[in-house]
Amino acid sequence: MLKHPGIAAVLSFFWTGVGQIYNGQIIKGILLIILQSINALLMFVLIGFITYPIVWIWGMYDAYKTAERMNRSY
Repeated sequence: MLKHPGIAAVLSFFWTGVGQIYNGQIIKGILLIILQSINALLMFVLIGFITYPIVWIWGMYDAYKTAERMNRSY
């Protein structure tokens, strides 16, 4: 089934990991959601202000590129 890379990226923009779930990578998506929850808690000790945006941006990029890769192989 074709996946739209833009939709995957936008879903990850609003909630990190949902783009991966949209792409069918359920475990990866759940792990990213858990990781971002931990990063949100780490904001209380300031390190989360560095790690949260890194994981957020990587999640959008990964969702987009994975959808493209899936479409090429389909």
